[in-house]
Amino acid sequence: MRRLPSLLGKSLFLLAMIATGAIALHVFSFSTSSTESDLDHQRSFNEGYRIFSLTLPAQLDFCGEKVPLELLDVRERLDRELLVNTYWQSNSLLAHKRANRWFPVIGKILAREGVPDDMKYLALVESGLTNVVSPAGATGFWQFMQPTAESLGLEVNSEVDERYNVVRSTEAACRYLKEAYGRYGSWAMAAASYNLGPGNLERQTQRQQETDYFALLLPEET
Repeated sequence: MRRLPSLLGKSLFLLAMIATGAIALHVFSFSTSSTESDLDHQRSFNEGYRIFSLTLPAQLDFCGEKVPLELLDVRERLDRELLVNTYWQSNSLLAHKRANRWFPVIGKILAREGVPDDMKYLALVESGLTNVVSPAGATGFWQFMQPTAESLGLEVNSEVDERYNVVRSTEAACRYLKEAYGRYGSWAMAAASYNLGPGNLERQTQRQQETDYFALLLPEET
């Protein structure tokens, strides 16, 4: 029974590929000549379609903490992320759809627990707001490894895995983030600790003798 979802997914993927091939065959078989209407549409597309860089905001904050846009490296990284997420339309549309469903649920819990509302985007970055399992075993919206989940009070066993429960896992994420904020005094560092792991971040702060998130050299994902 465990193989059924995998087989079903592969079957649907195969059917999608067959359908796509059939549509492509139809298009290329019967569209051998361009009509005047086709040419008008092409001209209109060529004249009207534009790709341009977005204007960066004059100022920006994360969880009420100022983002130092005066630093060139920070500006370049922000510009890259804006471009990628603006022109990767399919991914951005899916993210908006999922956010419309889940951000009200997550935001209400964050407010109740005293965690800044901006932290809801951490779940979006970690999992795309889907109950995925990473190759390393991190699970759910908040991508908890089993030992971390259990240390935060989530039940994880052969019968129950509360990492898949959006409400319970969000409450656990709040506990982690508040503890990390208490340690670093910065929500940006708390988010970095969440992604990188407290031990790894602690090693980097000691090695670099730096506790400012924007001054640390960290992996690109963090």
